Amino acid sequence: MKVSFGFKAHSGWAALVVVGGSREAPAIIDRQRVELVEEEWAKAPYHAAEELEIAEARVLVRKGIQAAHKNAKLQIRDLIKRHERIGNEVVACAVLMGAPMPDWSTDEILAVHFRMHKAEGVLFREALAAASQYCKLPFVPVPEKELNEFASSKLKYSPTVLTKTLTELGKQNGPPWGSDQKAATLAAMIALHGTAS
Repeated sequence: MKVSFGFKAHSGWAALVVVGGSREAPAIIDRQRVELVEEEWAKAPYHAAEELEIAEARVLVRKGIQAAHKNAKLQIRDLIKRHERIGNEVVACAVLMGAPMPDWSTDEILAVHFRMHKAEGVLFREALAAASQYCKLPFVPVPEKELNEFASSKLKYSPTVLTKTLTELGKQNGPPWGSDQKAATLAAMIALHGTAS
């Protein structure tokens, strides 16, 4: 079966939903929490570096970013292998994305607290996006703020059908079925069945 990954990233982890089936009858193949860090501080590397001397802070932030990218690659590679073993073909990977961050340096980010939150919000989405491309999966960025409108357009679903489809998938698959799973499901459906509009 052809399947796609949909990720909703958080600090240090992501909600993953794997979708297969047809556009008219999508199926949830897998749902899980994917860990993207091994150490607690790496969930928020800019905050972890906040009180350090600038040279030491830069090193810690760089280490945190590298760890996120390395772990995202390992997780996506392992997920692809697992699905190949059971006969699925992973054809795409979608990540819910926010607005791009200005091209701030590490020093500029550490100088302003809200920038640290912004940078950490972007970090894990970008790590998943880069890992998808590293694993040679077609990458589909999905705008999180316009998710429902984007999904309606790409899937050619009315808002009513979109809501009904998500409700039915939730009933069929049971909990957890919160906003993370719904968003990741839509992202995966867009990656699998989305059409150019």
